[in-house]
Amino acid sequence: MNMDIDPPKEAAEQPIKEKDLFKAAETGDSSTFKSLSQQQLSKSLALRNEDGRSLLHVAVSSGHHEVVNILLDVDDSASVINAADEEGWAPIHSAASIGNAEIVEILLNKGANVDLKNDGGRTALHYAASKGRLNIAEILISHGAKLNLKDKVGCTPLHRGASTGNSQLCELLIEEGAEVDATDKAGQTPLMSAVICHNKEVALLLIRHGADVDVEDKEGYTVLGRASNDFRPILIDAAKAMLEG
Repeated sequence: MNMDIDPPKEAAEQPIKEKDLFKAAETGDSSTFKSLSQQQLSKSLALRNEDGRSLLHVAVSSGHHEVVNILLDVDDSASVINAADEEGWAPIHSAASIGNAEIVEILLNKGANVDLKNDGGRTALHYAASKGRLNIAEILISHGAKLNLKDKVGCTPLHRGASTGNSQLCELLIEEGAEVDATDKAGQTPLMSAVICHNKEVALLLIRHGADVDVEDKEGYTVLGRASNDFRPILIDAAKAMLEG
C-alpha cells in the first residue's frame, strides 16, 4: 500500500527582535546575522532606531567590518549605503569620523557617495580633516572626493584641518588642490582659522603655500589683526620671507 508522506515542513523562521539586531550590530555579533535567512536580512536593512539609523549605520559607527560586509552582501544599493539618519549622516560620514580605513574602503568600493553632505553640509572629507585623519583623507581623495566643498557655514575641509592643526593633513589637501584662500561665511580663510586657533605650524605652512596675509574678514580684521601679540611677529617674518622669495 502506497502512503503519501508529507515532506517535512521547514521550521518556521523565528522572528528576531529589532532591539536584539541593533545590539548585535553595535557589538559586532556577526553570528546573529549569519543565522538569518536572506529574506530576514533583506527586511532588516529597512529597520531604523530612534535616531533614524539603520543596522548598517550602527555597525559602521561601532567599527564592525564583518557585520558591514554581511549586510552589504544582501543589498548594496544606493538607498541602503547612502541612507541618512535624522541629522543627514550616512555610513560614510561615521566611518570617516571614527577613522576606520577598512570600513571606509568597503563603503566606497560598494558605491557609497564620497561627496554626500549631511544636514550641516559636511562631507566625509570634512570629518577626516577636522579629526586629523590623514589616512582616511588619502582614501577619500583617491576615490575622487572634492576638496573645496563648503559646509553650511562656508568651511572647506582645509578650514577644518587648519582649525585642528594637523599640518600633514593640511599639506595633503593643499598638494591635491585645496583652495588656500577659500573664505567661509564670516569671510575667514583657512589661515585665519589656523591663527585664531593658534596653530602655528599650519599657519606657517599656509603662508609658504601663498596664503594671503592681508585678506579682511567680514568684521574688518586681517590675519594679523586676528593674531595674538606673540604670534604676529612670527607671521610677519614668514610673510616677508615669502615676498623676498
